[in-house]
Amino acid sequence: MRKITEKIKLQDGSSKRRQKDTRHLLNLNYLSLTNSTYTSGEYDFPVIYSKTELIPDYLALYNQPGSYHQTALTGVCFYTYDPVFDGLYGLFNAIYYDNKELLEFYKERFNGVRFIISPDYSQFGDLQKVENLIRLWKARIVTLWFILELKAVAIPSITYISEDSFPLFFSGLEGCEVVAFSTKGHIRYANERALLKAAVKYAVDNLPLKTIIVYSVCGNDDTSLKLFKYAIDHGVHVVIPDNSLRERNRRRCTVS
Repeated sequence: MRKITEKIKLQDGSSKRRQKDTRHLLNLNYLSLTNSTYTSGEYDFPVIYSKTELIPDYLALYNQPGSYHQTALTGVCFYTYDPVFDGLYGLFNAIYYDNKELLEFYKERFNGVRFIISPDYSQFGDLQKVENLIRLWKARIVTLWFILELKAVAIPSITYISEDSFPLFFSGLEGCEVVAFSTKGHIRYANERALLKAAVKYAVDNLPLKTIIVYSVCGNDDTSLKLFKYAIDHGVHVVIPDNSLRERNRRRCTVS
């Protein structure tokens, strides 16, 4: 990267040149994160490694900070609408523009959080390809921030738009032993269930998977576990941690 210098005047009237922070000047602040890892695939997505024997036993949504420490092994996930966590003052923008005050706010917000499920930026088949690529890239940047700045265990959340998109969306996750899936919004229709099953199969066949963490809001786990039968049959440990909606729906099932 080309160096940029500026001329500054000293108290004695003389002057000297000093190097300016080119990353900040060119909005390349994220390079401090991406330079810490490798890239993978045609679009150079940052590589994320997820290898952990400890698994979260409770998942708190981003907008439930009061539950971030529900248990000693609580993880934080982002399975909610995008503006909730990706607004103008969201974490990605804080990283991208190196907003130090905002970054301190997020460090305090997530202080002590041990597990992070990587942000779930929504993906859609009818969006321009570049938009889906940007959303995937943003998720990787934020995930790296959690790993490097907070020393959290980051677990990639698997997203996709079609079976054809699997190689792209799994790019950079080739070494992951633990990944996460959400069944929220993916089990109502047959085509959604089929696509989720296909994504699970692709993950099992192409990653050294040991564990899949499932964010499910169903009161009956059998409904979700059926979608992960291929993984279970291949020796992958499928875990469904508790969350507030799952607890509520389980109580409803018990009452009914």
